[in-house]
Amino acid sequence: MYIATLLANPERPTLEPALVDSLRNAWGGGDALWLAPNEAAEFTLPHSPDNLWAVWTNLQSLKIDLAIQPAKERRKKMLLADMDSTMIRQECIDELADVAGFGAQVRDITARAMNGELDFEAALIERVALLQGLDQDVIAQVLAERITLMPGGRTLVATMQANGAYAALVSGGFTAFTAAVAAQLGFDENRANTLLIEEGKLTGDVARPILGREAKIEALEQISAKLGIAETDVIAVGDGANDLGMLHRAGTGVALHAKPSVAAECEIRVNHGDLTALLYLQGYAQEEFAA
Repeated sequence: MYIATLLANPERPTLEPALVDSLRNAWGGGDALWLAPNEAAEFTLPHSPDNLWAVWTNLQSLKIDLAIQPAKERRKKMLLADMDSTMIRQECIDELADVAGFGAQVRDITARAMNGELDFEAALIERVALLQGLDQDVIAQVLAERITLMPGGRTLVATMQANGAYAALVSGGFTAFTAAVAAQLGFDENRANTLLIEEGKLTGDVARPILGREAKIEALEQISAKLGIAETDVIAVGDGANDLGMLHRAGTGVALHAKPSVAAECEIRVNHGDLTALLYLQGYAQEEFAA
């Protein structure tokens, strides 16, 4: 048995009952269950339809996301989340570089690295080198003035934790940012790279080993083992090429507003919804959300 979930942007809920019923009837699905009015609905299917991606493409033009997944054990016991452009709207290194005067150069490298065009570790070392001499106080300034949370993040973490799940933030970014974001959102733990600082200035280097794609897979393995749960009990979310390993290994991997090459490798893609989409994908109704 499978579940089809349709999602609209919560800020512009445009999911019409007629659309849901039309698709349900075309695919021979069960009765529609509305998880949130005009925002999220689901129905059962006996199998995954052959024309899934053709329908998905058509729905994208209507700004509606569609995901089909096995119905069994959808509710997960652990959230494993990327930070930059996932739990927050920005890329932290881009914001630091902008202050340092290398914004455009670093943004280009970041975009190419996250799209899988460049080696992540080499690209990180190259970008961090441009931050040499930057005052460490700029980190707090960037956090206060430039970093904004992705909508739905607090609700996602709080709701899963209220239902017994563990939440881990794992980033190829920097601990100076993950610690603050994890505290704001209520994550149980966070892992990231460490910017090296001497005499109050960034040295232009990062501590080794560098946390990248393989380290995110290791985090999935280590934390799930610590909790005594299977990797299939994990829902992971990310947007960049260095997230693909954990997205493929987790029981449910969600590409959220992902780079095109990353989305193309993921079965579940959320392009229009916010982070509460991960709750709807697990079958939570809006009335079950934690404050």
